[in-house]
Amino acid sequence: MDNKEIVKVSDITLRVGLDQERIPIRIEWAATDMHAPGQMDECKAMSLALFDKNSRDTLRIDLWTNEMQVQEMDRFVYQVLRSLGQTYLRATNNKELAEDIARFAHYFGEKTEIIPKTS
Repeated sequence: MDNKEIVKVSDITLRVGLDQERIPIRIEWAATDMHAPGQMDECKAMSLALFDKNSRDTLRIDLWTNEMQVQEMDRFVYQVLRSLGQTYLRATNNKELAEDIARFAHYFGEKTEIIPKTS
């Protein structure tokens, strides 16, 4: 086990405003390394996945506001799939499976018309 000393801490803050039915109507976020204190950026959707150290289970939070349009969700999921393949490659160096993820992301992008179909 690696016993490196923590030399810096960065906080990420998420704020979700809900309507009366507990549906997200505003999502804001901030990171101490990117934002001035008190400043938050607004987004329409978020997807957070955490791998629990002890249970070895993945915990997920997927939220989107009621103003998120289907085409925007298609674009969001396409970009998440692309970045997931890149993350997997960096973490595992498994080029073959990372390319499979990239191929699926490309397929998804074509099917949702986020990217033009290749002949």
